[in-house]
Amino acid sequence: MSLEGKRILIIGGTSGIGFATAKAAAREGATVIVASSSQARVDRAREALPGSAEGYIVDLRSEESIKSLFERVGDYDHLVYTAGESLKTAELKDFTLQQAQGFFAIRYWGAFLAVKHGNARIRPGGSIVLSSGMASRRPRKAWTVVSSICGAMESFAKACAVELAPLRVNVVCPGLVKTDMWDNLPEDARAAMFKRAEQNLPVGHPGEPDEVAEAYLYFMRAGFTTGSVAIVDGGAAVG
Repeated sequence: MSLEGKRILIIGGTSGIGFATAKAAAREGATVIVASSSQARVDRAREALPGSAEGYIVDLRSEESIKSLFERVGDYDHLVYTAGESLKTAELKDFTLQQAQGFFAIRYWGAFLAVKHGNARIRPGGSIVLSSGMASRRPRKAWTVVSSICGAMESFAKACAVELAPLRVNVVCPGLVKTDMWDNLPEDARAAMFKRAEQNLPVGHPGEPDEVAEAYLYFMRAGFTTGSVAIVDGGAAVG
């Protein structure tokens, strides 16, 4: 299934994996629409994308803002959701309820509301692609909130694949990827993490956003695939 001429809305499409997906889709002839909470990021992304690209500001903590986004976008073909701030890892005893709920706000409830308000405007043959993470499969100590969000996203997508059929709904589950999500770590800690990935992953390197973007494009094209999770982890699950 070609992406030529398709309209693709990528919420979180101004940085990291979302921006890589926007660039890859544009190269295939799609009209990409990026949405972010930052006007500066929207402007930078549009400058780097073809002239047909569109960009909108959205507050993913506000249902009215998300509803308004889809009213402005109109009909389109594919919804991709990659939005999310850097997540805090901490032991369960050190997490307040307010902190935990705050991390769910964008990564889970933002996606929930995007699907709720965006599914009816997707043209026949279109799809939704959501995002989780390997924490859903290989949790570590202090990952209770991170793992919970990732697991919830995958269950949500599978339920939507049933409820919204024949609209296709799938999830990409990335492993360790070099994005600005890790910028909150000290530089030496970040470098050490990537070095360990080089040593331990079967592919011999941490992921790049462009590599993971291919999984999102696959799900948009794959007309016989729904309710599925694509693990793009460099072999971490088997290494």
